Amino acid sequence: MKLFNNILFLADSTGDLQPGFERALSLAQSNQAQLTVLSVLQPLPPSVVQAYGYGLPTDLALRLQQERMAALEALVAPARQQVALELKVLQGEMLIEVVRLVLSHGHDLLLKTATEETTLTHRLLGSADMQLLRKCPCPVWLLKPSAPRNHRRVLAAVEFEPAAHRPEAVLLNREILTLAASIAMAEFAELHVVHVWDAIAESLLRVWGSDPTPANLAAYVNGERKLHEAGLQHLMGDLRGHIGPEAFDYLAPRLHLPRGAARSTVPSLAQELAVDLIVMGTVGRTGIPGLLIGNTAETILEQIDCSVLAIKPPGFISPVTPFE
Repeated sequence: MKLFNNILFLADSTGDLQPGFERALSLAQSNQAQLTVLSVLQPLPPSVVQAYGYGLPTDLALRLQQERMAALEALVAPARQQVALELKVLQGEMLIEVVRLVLSHGHDLLLKTATEETTLTHRLLGSADMQLLRKCPCPVWLLKPSAPRNHRRVLAAVEFEPAAHRPEAVLLNREILTLAASIAMAEFAELHVVHVWDAIAESLLRVWGSDPTPANLAAYVNGERKLHEAGLQHLMGDLRGHIGPEAFDYLAPRLHLPRGAARSTVPSLAQELAVDLIVMGTVGRTGIPGLLIGNTAETILEQIDCSVLAIKPPGFISPVTPFE
C-alpha cells in the first residue's frame, strides 16, 4: 500500500544521523517516493557578525553551508542509486524553514530523530520536536535514537465519542489505523489498538440520579463500555474493508479498551506492552491558524519513551506560511 509520495528527512547537526536516514530511505523505497534530506543552519549570532566585520559573515555562512552539504553528501552517497534523492541546506529558524518547505514542496511525511531532553524529569521529545508536532501540517515521525531497526509492536491510539458522529474524527482514525497497519505489515510487527473510555456521568448520577442504586450505576457503566466497544469494532470493520480481509486477518489486531484518562493510560499501556512506535492523532478545533495540539495528546507525548508518528486532524492550518 503506497502511503507517502514525498518524504522529508530532517538531518539535525547533532547525534547519529544514520539510523534515521536508513528509516527514511526504507520508507522511500517501499513507497517509491521522492526523498529530500534537509539540514537547517541557524543564523549567525550578532556577536559573530560584529567580530568578523562587514562582508565576512556572508563568506562564513557560505562556508558553513558548503561543509554541511558535504556532510549530507557523505551520508546519502551509498543510497544515490536506490531512490530519487534531493539535498537541501537552508539557513534560518528550524521550525519556520521546515514548515515552509513542507508547504511549498508538498511533503506528506516529516521524519526526524527525536532530540532527547535531559531535565529534572527526563523527556524523549525536546522543545524543538514539540514545536514541529504543534505546527507542521504533515504527519511527523519522531524516531527514538535507540529505536530497533524493525518495530516489534506498533500501538495505534484512536479517539471517538459513540454518541457524536464527527466526520473529521472518522478520517483521522482511519488514517491512524491505516498507517499503523501498513507499518506493522511491512515490519512483521504486532499491531495493538487502544481506545480509552470513561463513564463520565457516573459521579453525577450518584449525586443527582433519581435512583442511584449500585445496580443502576453498574448498568450505566456497562452500557457505556458496550457503546465504546461497538465503536471500536466498527473501526476494525472499516480497517478490514480498507486494507483487505487477508491483510487484516494476518495482522489480527490486539484491541485494548481500558477505562480511565487517556493522558495517563496510553503511556502506561505503551510501557507495559513495550511498544516501539505509537501512531496517534493530535486533536483540537480545526481551521484555526496557530492551533496547538490537544492537551491530552501533548501530555501523552511528554510521557512516552518510544518513537511516535503524530497525525494532524483534517482542516489543520499551520501558523507558518510558505512565504513572508
